[in-house]
Amino acid sequence: MAGALPRKVAVVGVALSDTGRVDDLTPYALHAQAARRALADSGLDRSVVDGFGSAGLGTLAPVEVAEYLGLRPAWLDSTGVGGATWEVMAAHAADAIALGHANAVLLVYGSTARADIKAGRRTSNLSFGGRGALQFEVPYGHTLIAKYAMAARRHMHQYGTTVEQLAEVAVQARANAGANPDAMFRDPITVDDVLSGPMIADPFTKLHCCLRSDGGCAVLLAAEEYVADCAKAPVWVLGSGMAMSHTAMSEWEDFTVSPAAVSGRIAFERAGVRPGDVDVAEIYDAFTYMTLVTLEDLGFCGKGEGGAFVEKGRLLRDGALPVNTDGGGLSACHPGMRGLFLIVEAVTQLRGEGGAGQVLKAGRLPELAVASGTGGWFCSSGTVVLGR
Repeated sequence: MAGALPRKVAVVGVALSDTGRVDDLTPYALHAQAARRALADSGLDRSVVDGFGSAGLGTLAPVEVAEYLGLRPAWLDSTGVGGATWEVMAAHAADAIALGHANAVLLVYGSTARADIKAGRRTSNLSFGGRGALQFEVPYGHTLIAKYAMAARRHMHQYGTTVEQLAEVAVQARANAGANPDAMFRDPITVDDVLSGPMIADPFTKLHCCLRSDGGCAVLLAAEEYVADCAKAPVWVLGSGMAMSHTAMSEWEDFTVSPAAVSGRIAFERAGVRPGDVDVAEIYDAFTYMTLVTLEDLGFCGKGEGGAFVEKGRLLRDGALPVNTDGGGLSACHPGMRGLFLIVEAVTQLRGEGGAGQVLKAGRLPELAVASGTGGWFCSSGTVVLGR
């Protein structure tokens, strides 16, 4: 490929494994289930897969997972930056394919986080670790959720954002989940339901927080010359960006700004589009505040305007900017590093395969979507712009 122009890259296959409550499968089995389904969705044979990316399982991920799947890739990635892992990994894969270092890259994730807790195979933990910069926070019980709660409180103090506005994010996510048969929780909720729940970390009550579920998914990216052999129309990778912010809270310059402010700007610039062109946004939502502040940082509204923006049903499937159309991590599925699910749902919407949850713009399918993942406590961000 020396001297050749970069190739266009498309997402040609996506799939979910069994999700929600899965007590009878291992994480490896969920990886395999999702991978088989994504390959079947693409219509391509597994022999074309020469690149593989996975994280979060095994000591030598993705080596162990690739071996379990019977793959021997010549290109691999094991990036681990929390929930943003998959948008960053998708960007790496797209770059590798564009430059001819790989032809078809399979990204796979699976986790039995919920089942493991129920079976006593794992317990809760206070932090990601107690070494390095975190040694100054861990002794004080500064949990991950507490970090998000502190950031939310700062936004409320600085911009007048209300807990009712944060609750609207959960309410609209649940409404979107109502049309998704794979969503773990589908019954409608109200702002009062959110506010009256048990307090987890002020200002977050239970429904401000994501689910703990089981599940996996897979995404297959391929070079443009493979598209003609695929079972479905391609969804093109138009642009991507990534950024990091901090680990120690003392190094976070502004609790109201996430690294999506950088990754989003880069992704949109590379795609040659503006936030206002986007039809569907899939945003990491471990907590309601994540959705609100990421909307600001991606440029869908001004800084400090997120509270007002999420009101009046704007995030619903038929709203001004449909967000987390499957119900997101707040209502659909959150087995851990959820970022790959964002890409799956974005592709599903662009293909018109959303079923009862399909977004239509003036009767037409959406043409442009963004998937933006967040890692840690706003430590990292990856944003991918996708289009038909």
